[in-house]
Amino acid sequence: MDRQHIGSAQPARLRVEARAVAGGAELLVPVGELDHHTAELLRAPLDAALDAGRARLVVDCAELGFCDSTGLNVLLAARLRAEAADGGVHLVAMRPAVARVFRITGAEAVFTVHETLATALPGSG
Repeated sequence: MDRQHIGSAQPARLRVEARAVAGGAELLVPVGELDHHTAELLRAPLDAALDAGRARLVVDCAELGFCDSTGLNVLLAARLRAEAADGGVHLVAMRPAVARVFRITGAEAVFTVHETLATALPGSG
């Protein structure tokens, strides 16, 4: 499995692990805060996965403590690209503060949301 760590000048703000998983999917694990300062740290691996032909993107949000509108827009853009390639963006284990952003904007209706990683990964139902 291919692993990448994408850092920043402020590594405590957001770290993203990205790796290919079974079934041609890409698992992304953002840790920290997703906002206008750190959005590119998630956009880059999302785009790289899509460019590599992995249209099913699984974003494990269990360690994502914050997401603002810029972060939401990064995920929405990835969703559009993934769906154009017959895939999708699956969000997993959103914390209450992050889930709230998706709920109040109505964005939760356009993503597939899973309680656990096991249900989001290909072949696990």
